[in-house]
Amino acid sequence: MIAPSRQRSIAAKLTWMNVLVSGIALLLVYISYLTYNVYSLRDASIQSLSGEARIIGANSVSAIEFDDRASAETTLSALRFSSDVVAAAIYTTDGAPFAQYPANGAAPPQPRTLSPAPGPTQWTDGADILIGSRISFQGKQLGTVYLQAHLQGLRRQALQFAGIAAAILVFCMVVALLVGTSFRRTLAQPIVSLADTARLVSRYRDYSLRFASDRSYDELASLTDAFNEMLTEIQSRDAALQQSRVELELRVEERTAELQTANRELEAFSYTVAHDLRGPLQTIGNVCYLLGETDFDASRSESKQMLGQLGFSVNSMSRMIDDLLDLSRSTSAPLRFSQIDLGLLANSILESLAEADAEKKVEIAVEAKCHANADPGLMQIVLQNLLRNAWKFTGKCEVARIEFGCAMRGKTRVFYVRDNGAGFDQNLAERLFKPFQRLHAASDFPGTGIGLATVQRIIGRHGGEVWAEGVPEKGATFYFTLDAPRPPQP
Repeated sequence: MIAPSRQRSIAAKLTWMNVLVSGIALLLVYISYLTYNVYSLRDASIQSLSGEARIIGANSVSAIEFDDRASAETTLSALRFSSDVVAAAIYTTDGAPFAQYPANGAAPPQPRTLSPAPGPTQWTDGADILIGSRISFQGKQLGTVYLQAHLQGLRRQALQFAGIAAAILVFCMVVALLVGTSFRRTLAQPIVSLADTARLVSRYRDYSLRFASDRSYDELASLTDAFNEMLTEIQSRDAALQQSRVELELRVEERTAELQTANRELEAFSYTVAHDLRGPLQTIGNVCYLLGETDFDASRSESKQMLGQLGFSVNSMSRMIDDLLDLSRSTSAPLRFSQIDLGLLANSILESLAEADAEKKVEIAVEAKCHANADPGLMQIVLQNLLRNAWKFTGKCEVARIEFGCAMRGKTRVFYVRDNGAGFDQNLAERLFKPFQRLHAASDFPGTGIGLATVQRIIGRHGGEVWAEGVPEKGATFYFTLDAPRPPQP
């Protein structure tokens, strides 16, 4: 079985191409020569048959004049020595049959309208030829003779030439195979060696290899030079790329070390500042408390009011310090993942809020078994911020309602905190998670504007997203995911 063309070597392809070209050339020569011989033989046969028709016509004049049919058939019987004539007939001027050849054979050729030009008229149909010639004597037409022939010699000659051409074709193919084999190594070996070199370069990524070829062939020499130049260029670029990679890795290591140092210094600074500020704030708060517990007469009621405002400011500043520390921890603290139940965590936070504000009427709904793989400390900060916001913004509701739960949307678990409080304009939702951006006046709902920014950073570090939906005076819902892309909004 012959292998597919793509699996053959170049030398084999060249050899078969030589054989194919030789065969096609010989076939075209055979067809051309056969066509020429066919037309030449047919023209010669027509001329010969036309001469025979004129001779038969001349020899049949006396037979027609004396109505001697036997003599006319005897004249026609001489056609038996012609291998091509298969039938003949003589007709009188009125179209009546006078004699035919063979006498008792197949139906003779039927009369046809002759050409007005002098001489015989011919009709051809492939190898079948019909010749019609007038029989005249002293300018008077006595009848018509028709000869029907089939050129048997044409077929014999075609078959004979086909045998000769087949023998020549086989001989030329054998010669082409021998010549192709003799030049096979000379032409194909350099290309095979070049392919082997390219394969080694591709396998081992060794661009220092070079291919040396026989310089006697200009095309192969040009291909070799181009291949070696390509390897040189790749080697140069590979070396430059490797050097750039090393430099980039060193630079990344330096920047990482600098960033880690800066983060440690920033974290140390944050805790130091928080510690240094907490001491004076605690002192001021204690003094305000003691002065507030001291009895003042009515004339000093304004001082007592100012002490209350000072205490409120101290608490606000302390809260801001806590929020800033949470914001710092959200980006610098290492993540420690574990399986936690966010529902239990939410219950604990809401119980603490209820104890601190026992007079507030709140309906609480917390879904159980909202499990997540997350950092417990950072998720504590996330839920504290979201639930404290819900508690704060439902402060003006007669009966507040705060919910925490989770639901599956497709393959993603979505957690949410929902309230029926002040809500917000959905068109301003993108401002919610920016530091120090607030959608409500501080006089209505006090706060630092840092909590939601901290929530977003923590959720982002967990590979999730956080977003919110709200309607003014109808409440808000905050959604977040962990280790999943943001699902479609409801």
